[in-house]
Amino acid sequence: MENIKETYNRSESVVQSNSPSHYKLIAIGIVVGLIGIMLRFVTDWVFIDIVSNIIFVIGIFLCIKAVLNILK
Repeated sequence: MENIKETYNRSESVVQSNSPSHYKLIAIGIVVGLIGIMLRFVTDWVFIDIVSNIIFVIGIFLCIKAVLNILK
């Protein structure tokens, strides 16, 4: 009887989805997003909300990009 492990070949998409680079990008996106959130509470500068929202959106973009790369 054949060994199932020998006959099963992982597809290229499965190998690429388990790449550590995707999960590193998610971690970086989370850290950037948290920096954007925490920056709101640092000072009373007038434009701090705009700057923190931009940093937060960059973090969201990085996380969504990594998740879409995993699903691809």
